[in-house]
Amino acid sequence: MSPLYPLKFKTIYKDKIWGGQKIKTYLHKDFGSLPNCGETWEISGVKSDVSVVADGALKGQSLADLLEHYQEQLVGKKVYAHFGNTFPLLVKFIDANDDLSIQVHPNDELAKKRHNSFGKTEMWYVIEADSGSTLISGFNQQVSEKIYVDKLNSGHIMDILNRENVHAGDVFFLPAGRVHTIGKGLLIAEIQQTSDITYRIYDFDRVDDKGHKRELHTQEALAAIDYNYYPDYKTKYRPEKDKTVQLVKCPYFTTNLLDFNESTSKDYSHIDSFVIHVCVEGSYVIECQGGQHTVKMGECVLLPATVKRADLITIDGFKILESYVEL
Repeated sequence: MSPLYPLKFKTIYKDKIWGGQKIKTYLHKDFGSLPNCGETWEISGVKSDVSVVADGALKGQSLADLLEHYQEQLVGKKVYAHFGNTFPLLVKFIDANDDLSIQVHPNDELAKKRHNSFGKTEMWYVIEADSGSTLISGFNQQVSEKIYVDKLNSGHIMDILNRENVHAGDVFFLPAGRVHTIGKGLLIAEIQQTSDITYRIYDFDRVDDKGHKRELHTQEALAAIDYNYYPDYKTKYRPEKDKTVQLVKCPYFTTNLLDFNESTSKDYSHIDSFVIHVCVEGSYVIECQGGQHTVKMGECVLLPATVKRADLITIDGFKILESYVEL
């Protein structure tokens, strides 16, 4: 019998110039004396910020230690064979009290060459949105590198960017190379490749509390950007109660939405992967391997690959993002 069980980790809180208070007021997560919390890292294998188990028999152990010790029992045979002792996903909550910088992330090939890192493909699920909130994803027209550079240098970069009106429940998939920013008033759950590489393109000429502008990565971004125009940037899906609805399926992760008023059972025997639950609404109890684990809004839980069946017992209804890796 594996000693592994559904794992919660200690939240890592990040102070950001654009952060706000919704992590505390909406998700009920206490970030202490930080003036503003822009991000929480809920499950992370990034070397500078490795998650630590919050409770149970493995409390205090790091995700890196667990992966090294339990290997395929934790993440699955194929996942371990492919990624080794690197956990492949990073899960965050993001509270934008102001617009984030306009940015882009490199793909695997470029990130490996420049940083010996994975690239950064990601997805956003909008938990809460202030009235009139927007975000930027991609270009609103076909552009070339020259057109992009001319617009950037002349101060008119916003003219060619695609701005979307945003509401709770919206989903955006952002492959590496897509220029983007999260807009003011949005609370988002983010699921992404394990990478912390961001090329900042434009930061609205903001300064920090010492009067300094943040570093831009103008040259580095040029080779990373996908200059193509796409007709649809928002992910289309049909919400359904008490069913598993697929939101995103890509080489790096599959993410489903579970919006349930009833209790349900999940069969994970066909998935050769760990499974992550991100609870964005309500609360429930996970029953598996003879144990019970309560999960509430704002919490994330990692189900090891040894969990092949789990009963999800509703407390007051729940909405979960369910993610795993299919290789």
